[in-house]
Amino acid sequence: MLKPAFEAVLFDCDGVLVDSEQITNGVLRGMLHELGWQISAPECFGRFVGRSLKDEFGVIEENTGFRPDLDWLAEFRRRRDAELAISLQEIPGAGEAARALFQALGGKVACASGADRGKVEMQLARVGLLDVFEGRIFSGEEMPHSKPAPDVYLAAAAALGVDPARSAVVEDTISGTQAGVAAGATVFGYCPPDSPSHSRPEWLLEAGAAHIFTSMKELPGLLSAELGRREVP
Repeated sequence: MLKPAFEAVLFDCDGVLVDSEQITNGVLRGMLHELGWQISAPECFGRFVGRSLKDEFGVIEENTGFRPDLDWLAEFRRRRDAELAISLQEIPGAGEAARALFQALGGKVACASGADRGKVEMQLARVGLLDVFEGRIFSGEEMPHSKPAPDVYLAAAAALGVDPARSAVVEDTISGTQAGVAAGATVFGYCPPDSPSHSRPEWLLEAGAAHIFTSMKELPGLLSAELGRREVP
């Protein structure tokens, strides 16, 4: 008889369920240019993807002389959400994978993002996944510390009533991978080939990812293989 290795799957949102990173980062880069920081697209990705923007206000001030405030953040979110409403798409295969795992695990899936709750809920609704995660959405901005701290993953596991060590985390960024590892979960790093929006496989492995996969269509099978690794005496 086989004993499942995992009792829950905790998904990041941006770059894992929805293809939003280039859209969001493009808006941010444009606003940083307005402040006089001519940051390149690769540098903008490297500095800001996977982190709470509020946590990076000091970096922006160092490079522009302007200290962002809540009004500036609200304007960023307004512009960001307007672009996402026009262009956002699901990561290919993510919806099918999430629904399959929802059924297999009796609903014990969650979305644990570093982004603000309004953004996460809007994005999931736009790609038709809100029903899968409704009531099990967690925002790092509502935690004492956002990623790479483990708080949001610990909160998600606790709400599902599972041990974080019995949870699989699906991530695509270094900071998110570090958060999952710090929570005690097994991290599956999503890294599609030649994507400008995702971390490199070696970066995720160095951050502690236990597995790397390149297509969301692989995820249910990959987790199923892991689910049967431990035997019950």
